[in-house]
Amino acid sequence: MANFGFSHLTVVAPYEPHWREAKSAVGASDLLQNAQRTESLAEAVADCTLVVGTGTLEHRKPEQTVVALPDLAPRINMELVRGGRIALVFGPEKRGLTRDDLALCHLLVEIPTDPRQPSMNLGQAVAVCLYELATRTLLSSAETIESTASSGANSTAPASPGDSACARDLDLVAEVVEATMEAANYSPAAMQKANRHDLDLLLRRLELTQPDARRILGLFRRILWRLKR
Repeated sequence: MANFGFSHLTVVAPYEPHWREAKSAVGASDLLQNAQRTESLAEAVADCTLVVGTGTLEHRKPEQTVVALPDLAPRINMELVRGGRIALVFGPEKRGLTRDDLALCHLLVEIPTDPRQPSMNLGQAVAVCLYELATRTLLSSAETIESTASSGANSTAPASPGDSACARDLDLVAEVVEATMEAANYSPAAMQKANRHDLDLLLRRLELTQPDARRILGLFRRILWRLKR
């Protein structure tokens, strides 16, 4: 991150107590000292309007749009023009991002590699991705993009710049829709986790604006109020 001018790091559920004191981070101790710490990925990306997950497709069937790394810059540029806030999410070294982690992402970016060796270690993947973004996007400073570490195609611009619904907006909508489904006996209790997973994916595919999210939220709150009475 320091090599390419990125400074906003959020670490999810880090290994305690010494993660801020990594001896290998020569010249970047301030980046670690200033890093944010959260207990969940949802909390880490709450203010972001575009969340980009990373990973290999070798043992994974993607549930969201997959973008090759060289094609990511136009999507990033579009969101920057809108005034959005972007997170690039990396999983832990051994297993990468989970299916539930990726349900909180709008896109999955893949680094093109030789088929004989499709995965990269974490440090290499971060360096390659940040180099690509630092050289191909409209960033005057790489600080606009969040790099989020988790231990655990073109689109139409919204009505006005900065109007994209952020992850917090989408989570609020998902919670109310989920509660409405439960009140309506939509499906057995055993299906609730799967329903929420699908709902998270759906809301991110819709690319909602903030007014869209508020309207949907109001609609389902009214339905839920009626159902409970």
